[in-house]
Amino acid sequence: MVAIDGPAGAGKSTVARQVASALGYTLVDTGSLYRACALVAERAGVAMDDRAGVEAVVAAAVVAGTLRLEAGSAGLTRVVVHGEDPAEALRTPAMSMGASAVAAFPGVREALLDAQRAFGSSGGVVLEGRDIGTVVFPRAELKVFLTASAEERARRRCGELRAKGIDADYAVTLAEVLQRDHQDASREIAPLREALDAVRVDSSAMRPSAVVAAIVALARARGAV
Repeated sequence: MVAIDGPAGAGKSTVARQVASALGYTLVDTGSLYRACALVAERAGVAMDDRAGVEAVVAAAVVAGTLRLEAGSAGLTRVVVHGEDPAEALRTPAMSMGASAVAAFPGVREALLDAQRAFGSSGGVVLEGRDIGTVVFPRAELKVFLTASAEERARRRCGELRAKGIDADYAVTLAEVLQRDHQDASREIAPLREALDAVRVDSSAMRPSAVVAAIVALARARGAV
């Protein structure tokens, strides 16, 4: 089991996908689960800071199966919301900030915990998020804390948005990155922390391929084939 934690914009999703492919493992994108919770709340007309409201609609969606993880193709999992794969809707700045907000609510985290553990319990998986190595799977064989400077993460995010034709201001994006970092690190429930036995990888000056190669080498050194 490979657990990759770290702040928003550090490249976890891209790296985790490629690491899983290289190892022949299943990828579980837990970050998309929290973005999906924010989307569920938004579509239900519930404010992101309404703890009781968000917890209620998320718990109801999980119980009803209208918010769930599914096995996809090529060793991937996908988040399904009301029968659809809302991949593009989940990657907006609003859903990024919303995910950080709703992830602070105990009821939301509790509702998603079983879903994450169900996919990871058999091993042969790569999971990425904020608390995989500290809360969800504290006994993972390899824990990686993937990070990068706030400035570099803001630069990358601007590039992603502009590539999609979305106007992005660097100063605004940097402020959003710093706000997200503060929210993730200061929440009472499962805050973003580097596990004591995690290997820190700073991707600020690294190509994604180099980051992937480093993590794959670590996994194989721990017994992955």
